[in-house]
Amino acid sequence: MSDHEARDALIAAARDAAARAYAPYSGFQVGAALLLDNGDVVTGANVENASYGLTLCAETAAIAKIANEGWLDRLSAVAIIGGRAEGDALLGSDPVHPCGRCRQILNEAAERSKKDIAVHCASADGRTVKSYRLSELLPAAFGPKDLGLIAD
Repeated sequence: MSDHEARDALIAAARDAAARAYAPYSGFQVGAALLLDNGDVVTGANVENASYGLTLCAETAAIAKIANEGWLDRLSAVAIIGGRAEGDALLGSDPVHPCGRCRQILNEAAERSKKDIAVHCASADGRTVKSYRLSELLPAAFGPKDLGLIAD
């Protein structure tokens, strides 16, 4: 599978996850798909809460899954997609990027995996994809290495 095909498959998994989002307040559904170093894909979707500050982002939900399985050090790439839900469709033409909190949470796993992971941000219609290295989205990140928990 080419890099482009792998990216598209990861985005498709994120799209499927977004369909399972619980977003009754904003109506904005987000899905994230994490590619692990063995080729497995783990997904998460945003979970809103009436107390808005307790809402979980899709990336956070997916990272929690791999952390609970002991796979935090296996992260290789991430895809994120989202948009306003209308029936079974997601609407939106701009790529969805991880918020600051999620960038920090992704960085924790990336440092554990010792990779500058790829982050693929897709528009709801899938026509626009912007790909980055996590270090571009979170330069000079603070993480486990700063606490002396991971050697360079």
